[in-house]
Amino acid sequence: MSKFPKHLAIALAGALVVAGPASAEKFGLGRPAAPDEIAAWDHDVNPEGVGLPVGSGSVEDGEALFGDYCAICHGDFAEGVDNWPKLAGGQGTLDHKDPLKTVGSYWPHVTTTWDYVNRSMPFGNAQTLTVDEVYAVVAYILYSNDLVEDDFVLSNENLLDIELPNKDGFIIDDRAESEYSKWSGEPCMTDCKDKVEITMRAMVLDVTPEETKARKVQELVKSTNPRNAAAAEAVPAAAEATTEAPAAEEAKPEETAALDPALVAKGETVFKKCAACHQVGEGAKNKVGPMLNAVFGHPAGAVEGFGYSKQLKAAAEGGLVWDDATLAEFLAKPRDYIKGTKMSFNGLKKDEEIAAVIAYLKSFAQ
Repeated sequence: MSKFPKHLAIALAGALVVAGPASAEKFGLGRPAAPDEIAAWDHDVNPEGVGLPVGSGSVEDGEALFGDYCAICHGDFAEGVDNWPKLAGGQGTLDHKDPLKTVGSYWPHVTTTWDYVNRSMPFGNAQTLTVDEVYAVVAYILYSNDLVEDDFVLSNENLLDIELPNKDGFIIDDRAESEYSKWSGEPCMTDCKDKVEITMRAMVLDVTPEETKARKVQELVKSTNPRNAAAAEAVPAAAEATTEAPAAEEAKPEETAALDPALVAKGETVFKKCAACHQVGEGAKNKVGPMLNAVFGHPAGAVEGFGYSKQLKAAAEGGLVWDDATLAEFLAKPRDYIKGTKMSFNGLKKDEEIAAVIAYLKSFAQ
């Protein structure tokens, strides 16, 4: 039996109406499909792993592949672009009014992710990834949801060992056995209700991506390296922003005046990993974490109105100042650098990402 989300089961049970049985007439057309013909299109992988081919792929390889083929729609860190789906985050939101349903928060099986990527992706160029590339892309999606480490290698041998957080959030769809008999008989076709009322209206209306964006995505996905094209556009934009900075910015410390625009642009992209908790720039406010304007070059724990952990307050009282060295060490392993910090992020694994985020924070170091 298939599985069905608990939160939809009750609603659908009372809403579905089954039409009368289809005609049993046989027209004598065609022939049964041969086994090799079925094998040509039957790529299903079920939750028990049946159909999963031999292969493997690392998070590291998956990151590069994801950037080349997936990031144009799903973002470099699976955070989603515009109205294209988010693949990471959302844990603990399924009971919210507007839940975020991702691989890490909603999907029940890793095999579902593997099966979907293998059969349907990349968008506009489906089934062009090799088996090993599919394993690598799925490994990176798992890493983006903090389910595996950055050195993890996913394979047919260990895929079933990974349990997604919402694996128990579904129930068996047994309506055929438990309910269909109640709906037997001729369906009502006229005067079935005394009155028809609108009981609910859509709260979000911008859920369909624009057609022009879809065409652009298809063109970029089929190019040699769409990530490079996106990066080429980002760097001039960052350089232009730096050139046109207001006169007041010229009075900033020397370290911010000499920032590499390309590094700042990369830091803005990497900072998306932090944006769920932190804000920077004009109008930035404290969220789960403090806003990070004017953090670089200043004492730790100094953002007004934010409730820091006792451990970070103690470090601040001990003279901790956020500079290149302290920020680099903290961003690499926050919970190791300050034991007991409330920051739940595991840290940035790559030195170049850490350097980029620091450069990005420096650009707000007024």
